[in-house]
Amino acid sequence: MAMLDGTIVNVALPRMGAEFTASVTDLQWILNGYLLALASLILIAGSLGDRFGRRRVYVIGVVWFGVASLLCGAAWNVPVLVAARVLQGVGAALLTPGALAILQSSFNREDRSRAIGAWSGLSGVATAVGPLVGGLLVQAWSWRLAFLVNLPVAVLCVWMALRFVPESRDDSAGHPNYLSALVGAVGLALLTGGIVEQSYVVTILGLLAVVVFGVLQKRSSDPLVPVELFNNRTFLLSNVLTFLVYAALGGVMVLLVLQLQISLGYSPTASGLASVPITIIMLLASSTSGKLAQRYGPRLQLIAGPILVGLGMLLLRNAVPGASYLFGVLPGVLVFGIGLAVVVAPVTATVLASAPDHHAGVASGVNNAVARTGSLLAMAVLPAAVGLVGEDYANPAVMTAGWQMALVLCAVAAIIGGLLAIGVDNGVLSTEHEQPDNPHPGECLHCGVEGPPTHVRSGSAHH
Repeated sequence: MAMLDGTIVNVALPRMGAEFTASVTDLQWILNGYLLALASLILIAGSLGDRFGRRRVYVIGVVWFGVASLLCGAAWNVPVLVAARVLQGVGAALLTPGALAILQSSFNREDRSRAIGAWSGLSGVATAVGPLVGGLLVQAWSWRLAFLVNLPVAVLCVWMALRFVPESRDDSAGHPNYLSALVGAVGLALLTGGIVEQSYVVTILGLLAVVVFGVLQKRSSDPLVPVELFNNRTFLLSNVLTFLVYAALGGVMVLLVLQLQISLGYSPTASGLASVPITIIMLLASSTSGKLAQRYGPRLQLIAGPILVGLGMLLLRNAVPGASYLFGVLPGVLVFGIGLAVVVAPVTATVLASAPDHHAGVASGVNNAVARTGSLLAMAVLPAAVGLVGEDYANPAVMTAGWQMALVLCAVAAIIGGLLAIGVDNGVLSTEHEQPDNPHPGECLHCGVEGPPTHVRSGSAHH
């Protein structure tokens, strides 16, 4: 639900804009309200899960998300829809890191890459299939159905979580650092708001708040984000790569559906179908991608994947008025999808493997926050940077010029991310690389799961 709603709304934007007579700034806030809450709160949510129970926080997040989705579906103007989207982002922040931390704490290290590969693959599929599902729902009835469809899914998720998912927590976790969470959230909100509204004063205040957040983390005895995590070069580089790739991905996926509908005349469903090859590739290849990274190390995939993503974006510059789908859109979509399949599962597994196990919730929260912040800032910056302001996006000529320029910027960001991966530790996913959370070999490892221990370390044996 959380990943799907990051993109399912994209294809509905033209219909929303027409119904509410919205400007491009209004459309940005409909997208960014959700991402802002998600990115701002995902760190504290990961910390809450570590302390109070990952399944508990996850279930609360699913219920919250469902209620907020109902409010989105009932919205009668842009301010109400934006407010409901913010609430939806809060629910997504509660459930997203919990899902990943549950996998991290419930599986043996040698099985985690496959489990995380499946999680990453389905997350990528949800992100890619969003425009198609959104298009079908919009044409079936209304853009409102894109939100209301979450209600039965939320009920199913709660039932499955309570029935099948073990509770887990970090018994050594301290109290969540609410002050840091507040400063970080305010900083990100001001930064995003300043960029979208083109206010230099607000943007500078946001940057200052982000700096204060960093200082608080460094000086705190119980930080929201332990600074020592970033002393690990692989953790740092993998998160920078995540930021750049998801910034590029977020910017392109939003503008793609606008370009296809406004400039090429596609229907909502047709514009959603255009990205189906990405979904198919992610579904078929993500699990294998995770296995390959486990066997041979993630470095080559972390270099090649973002570069392929960037090349796919450059090919998409051919998606202009008069171009056919076969030659103007499909080649870029295929290369783009292959690049995503190559990089998404390995980068997620690499981030988690480079952090100690007892920081599973925090590490997944950091990586998710970095990804959502990348998308958030890209959506805030790109429209103005490429000349799409006011209601100009509705003009095919202006939209096409902005689209082509945005693709170049996003491609450069993705390729830089791939080059940074040269410095990643290629052995980080091997079982021999295990972080020594238990200083006493031979003793039972307590992983925080309510149930029998998953394995005992005795020399190199795992039972």
